[in-house]
Amino acid sequence: MTNRDEVAAVRPLTLAWVSRYLEVGERIVRTEALHGGITAEMRRLIIGTGDRGTRDLVLRSFVDPFYIGHAEDWLNREAGALTLLAGTGVPAPGLVAVDPTAAHCEYPSLLMTHLAGRTVFDDEGLETRVPLLARQLLAIHAVRPVERPREYVVLTTADTVVTPKGADAAVWAAAINVIRKPAPPYEGRFLHRDFQPGNVLFDVPPPGSADARITGVVDWAAASWGPADLDVAHCSTNLALLHGPAWGLRFADAYEEAGGVLAAAASERLYWRVRDGLACSEEVQQVAQPWRNAGRTELTTRTVEERLDAYVTALMDALG
Repeated sequence: MTNRDEVAAVRPLTLAWVSRYLEVGERIVRTEALHGGITAEMRRLIIGTGDRGTRDLVLRSFVDPFYIGHAEDWLNREAGALTLLAGTGVPAPGLVAVDPTAAHCEYPSLLMTHLAGRTVFDDEGLETRVPLLARQLLAIHAVRPVERPREYVVLTTADTVVTPKGADAAVWAAAINVIRKPAPPYEGRFLHRDFQPGNVLFDVPPPGSADARITGVVDWAAASWGPADLDVAHCSTNLALLHGPAWGLRFADAYEEAGGVLAAAASERLYWRVRDGLACSEEVQQVAQPWRNAGRTELTTRTVEERLDAYVTALMDALG
């Protein structure tokens, strides 16, 4: 039975556009908002099939004026990445259609297949998940595109870093000085560029169980070409904020234990990890909110700031 109110949540032009890519006899019977993203509106579309069964698609639409200016680039990157990853063994969604300039939809949009599984932010089972995350990231870095995606972009500068309240000013000044230096040379890899627990799906059984596995990696809008260290640094920062600084430090070891190769010099490793940590200083509030929405209510903005401070300090102690 079609729920008209739920289907109406998809805007008319977008609904018509999606319908072009359905099989004969299929229709959208229900939609569900997907939560956790920051930049785009995500919606699961339940499609009724001709045999009375259902299948799911996912619709990403950029509706916030703040992000619409980036939508064409991001959606083209994601479409390119999903096309590249088809058949590689990396569990990414399949591309169905893309309208990066809103030529057909109300807003720039991308339609893709739906992957089973769920994001997991709990501390429980982390010892099992971290090696899985490391091996999955290594598999992403092993992809060799015929045509390289665009070079990675960094938005943070030494002058835009936000030092947390109560942080050791000298430690943060030293960390900021690290990223004033030119980026170290590196061997390029295909990067996800936002690889972190919020973009990785696990199977439904308890993630801490022996048969835990990754079922999907989503949000490829920032896919880039750059150093493996940059993806490792980003996941490390997120683990540090979600689970404590020790886990942020642990992830790079897990990546190397899985067979990954990172920068040889400590100063080069420090550059990439500090750069990502400092980048997070500018968006702690935006990062923490989806985690609270997912049930980690104790992760207030202040708590996450304190963890970030502790993580940056630990990096400077360990590698500085």
